[in-house]
Amino acid sequence: MSTLTEAPPPLAPEAPEPKPPKRRGRWTPYWLLLPGILWLLVFFALPMIYQASTSVQTGSLEEGYKVTWHFATYWDALSAYWPQFTRSVLYAGTATILCLLLGYPLAYLIAFRAGRWRNLIMILVIAPFFTSFLIRTLAWKTILADGGPLVGALDTLHVLDVTNWLGWTAGDRVLATPLAVVCGLTYNFLPFMILPLYTSLERIDGRLHEAAGDLYARPWTTFRKVTFPLSMPGVVSGTLLTFIPATGDYVNADLLGSTDTRMVGNVIQTQFLRVLDYPTAAALSFILMAAILLMVTLYIRRSGTEDLV
Repeated sequence: MSTLTEAPPPLAPEAPEPKPPKRRGRWTPYWLLLPGILWLLVFFALPMIYQASTSVQTGSLEEGYKVTWHFATYWDALSAYWPQFTRSVLYAGTATILCLLLGYPLAYLIAFRAGRWRNLIMILVIAPFFTSFLIRTLAWKTILADGGPLVGALDTLHVLDVTNWLGWTAGDRVLATPLAVVCGLTYNFLPFMILPLYTSLERIDGRLHEAAGDLYARPWTTFRKVTFPLSMPGVVSGTLLTFIPATGDYVNADLLGSTDTRMVGNVIQTQFLRVLDYPTAAALSFILMAAILLMVTLYIRRSGTEDLV
């Protein structure tokens, strides 16, 4: 009984929990991001805010502009220049499709068949970047000149008959026509299509092609079921890198086209630098940006991939 009534021995005091070690340099990533954030604020966000305020102003250059929240400028600009918007999307879309048709076989060749010539072909792909965008475009004025060898070859092959029927050329003249503008856009933005495609194709494991061959898949079936689906990130990236700048381009339409091939970029340039109608120019810029964002969002969702190269 005495043992049952004895008090239990006192418990030993619990040892204090060790404090977690202090994390050193946890602010370092934020300090590293600070220059980039400041760059975006100063050279992107602030100009966007300024242009947004300009688009709702009224007045003139002599009297000065004031923010009056005149949103009717957007409707007036769209109703007056909707043909240029439509033309820009048509030209850019056509150039993007041509870049994809031309760039995919070349990117496939570099990724799987080039061998020791891979580096040389890659240098040739990026060689246009070694010269000015303006010089490259001016060179096409010589290539597409009336009576030149290229125009003569197209006429001999009766290609101009088809383009005349489509309204993309006029008689035996290619320069100052929609075809010339699309040719310039395709040439200038083709490297932006090839490089993402090559990067995406290079990541594909070659053993997948061997496995498809072991399953008696023909080359076209292997491409359709294996290669192309796995290269979709490169396809999406390349088409976006081509279509977005081509839609707002104005150099090709200015140097290779005519007044009938003016794109929305030409209208914005004219409104800013010649007419000096800043509200209309700013409104056109925001309408173009909103249209591109909408088309890009729908395109990415429909493409079924968000893994962009």
